[in-house]
Amino acid sequence: MSPNGRDGAAGTQSDPTTLAAAISRVAPGGTIYLRGGRYNFAQTVTIAPGNNGTSNARKTLSAYPGETPVLNFSAQSESSSNRGLTVNGSYWRVYGVVVERAGDNGIYVGGSNNVIERTITRYNRDTGLQLGRIASDTPRDQWPSNNLILSSESHDNADADGEDADGFAAKLTTGTGNVFRYDVSHNNIDDGWDLYTKTDTGAIGPVTIEDSLSYNNGTLTDGSQAGDGDRNGYKLGGDKISVNHVVRRSIAYRNGHHGFTYNSNPGTMSISDNVGIDNAERNFSFDTGTSVFRGNTSCRSGSGSNDKIVGNADSSNQFWSGSNGSRCSSYTGALGWSYASDGHLVVTFGGRQVTP
Repeated sequence: MSPNGRDGAAGTQSDPTTLAAAISRVAPGGTIYLRGGRYNFAQTVTIAPGNNGTSNARKTLSAYPGETPVLNFSAQSESSSNRGLTVNGSYWRVYGVVVERAGDNGIYVGGSNNVIERTITRYNRDTGLQLGRIASDTPRDQWPSNNLILSSESHDNADADGEDADGFAAKLTTGTGNVFRYDVSHNNIDDGWDLYTKTDTGAIGPVTIEDSLSYNNGTLTDGSQAGDGDRNGYKLGGDKISVNHVVRRSIAYRNGHHGFTYNSNPGTMSISDNVGIDNAERNFSFDTGTSVFRGNTSCRSGSGSNDKIVGNADSSNQFWSGSNGSRCSSYTGALGWSYASDGHLVVTFGGRQVTP
């Protein structure tokens, strides 16, 4: 397909079709290639429930090799009904696509067993990439599960109130087995990651976040701030509901509130080998619960709030209580990041490659 494709076209390089037509026609194991360029939409592009691949033959929506397709939804008004790309089918792979300026979420995943890889969600008017149930009557056993968000970036997402647009979210109505790996969330108006739960929908399934980076959330790239956003790097709960999330080998850098926060989650989370640096409040903020902390590092370039840890923490951690531990020497200088050719995240400080 290409920006000037036709619904009835053959779908070849010389006669490209449209995205809606391609989604309806592709078979399990098939690939839709999006040529580079800007695709303008006023309505949500939906992969419908039941439009599924299989475990052995995914359906793929991919950037054409070496090109960058941009799905632009700036014609939409800000509204919860105006998402960009909605993936309600299962066993899909979405690769290399930029989704921007939707009236709500850039990419919304309601299906299961999908892989969202090398995507960029930016300038959307709610969370850039969010997982959640398809509809208000979707039963719990059909909430999105076993999705992998891989090597993806989400930035500069901001709603009018300045309090809802996160980089990534798996919140309110998500099932088990959802994983974020090698992802980068920065300069969103609210949180980098939001795993919020609330009483009327109950606990979500445990989420794993690993080998990821969250920085400068609460402030957009142009320096502007707005509203009452929480501004955390990784917000891991809500409404005092226990969910045993896993967060490991990830970095929270200069976010506008806490780096890693339990946000009232009293569960037994696994928080291991993470690094918090110069977040505006605490780098690590866990006021209650039975979470297990191993190998975490907390650093500051000046003064700041002491970390608060309630749970099982041993001497493998170097939390901040007025001075830096020995490991902090690795996390000085300007932050940099890139993706290696195989998709894994490379983070540098002062030009030196680091691992949490």
